[in-house]
Amino acid sequence: MIPAPTGATRLYVIIGDPIAQVRSPAGVSAEFLARGHDGILVPVQVATSDLTGFLPVATRLKNLDGIVVTIPHKFACYQACASATDRAHFLRTVNLMRRRADGAWHGDMVDGLGFVGAARAKGIDPKGMRALLVGAGGAGSAIALALVEAGVSELAIHDSSAERRDALVDRLNELGKARVRAGTIDPSGFDFVANATPAGMRDGDPLPVDTSRLATSAYCGCVITRPEISPFIAAARKLGCVTATGTDMYGQHQGIMVDFLLGTDGGR
Repeated sequence: MIPAPTGATRLYVIIGDPIAQVRSPAGVSAEFLARGHDGILVPVQVATSDLTGFLPVATRLKNLDGIVVTIPHKFACYQACASATDRAHFLRTVNLMRRRADGAWHGDMVDGLGFVGAARAKGIDPKGMRALLVGAGGAGSAIALALVEAGVSELAIHDSSAERRDALVDRLNELGKARVRAGTIDPSGFDFVANATPAGMRDGDPLPVDTSRLATSAYCGCVITRPEISPFIAAARKLGCVTATGTDMYGQHQGIMVDFLLGTDGGR
């Protein structure tokens, strides 16, 4: 059981809008306890219009040591960081912020590490695969970079915003590590299919891809944590595909998150 906070407890918040779907508070708080750190992570719902007012207040809270960032604030919070990892700079987005000694914020983006880690935990190595990614937002861009760095031979990206998709495609192609191009919702011919959109969180949402064209041998991963089994993952499982949920993804990167928040990540 996580002990009740005291006046000495170090605070961490996870911000987003909506926020009820997040699973991080209990897991991260339990990990703090397991590591002997007196800290607690609590959810805070912050609307986009309120973020610019929230961040200066957060900076002035002297016992607030870290911020976990979820939709829709990942790009805006990158702008609030005084420093960041190379990965976050490349993506121009963060999902983690920790307090520096001078009181400013240092950021990182580890969503991609968790997503690829979940695939590997299911016995799937993306190296050499043809991958389709739906969603080029904060999480999607991080997953795209992680897939390229994991050695996929080709990455097709589909997003509702052609401008956002094309900007990500261009940046990734500059790395020269894989062929990256625009994609569609047709997963035919792909070995690895990733949903990095909120599609499936609400009843009636369309599926992110045309699941009738999924190969039974394809691996399917999803970022959604609620419902735990998204409609996309349910459809893929009916076909016999190997799958991983958003909860699987979170399970892989919880330790990475805590390492960063506590500054035990080796300065990455």
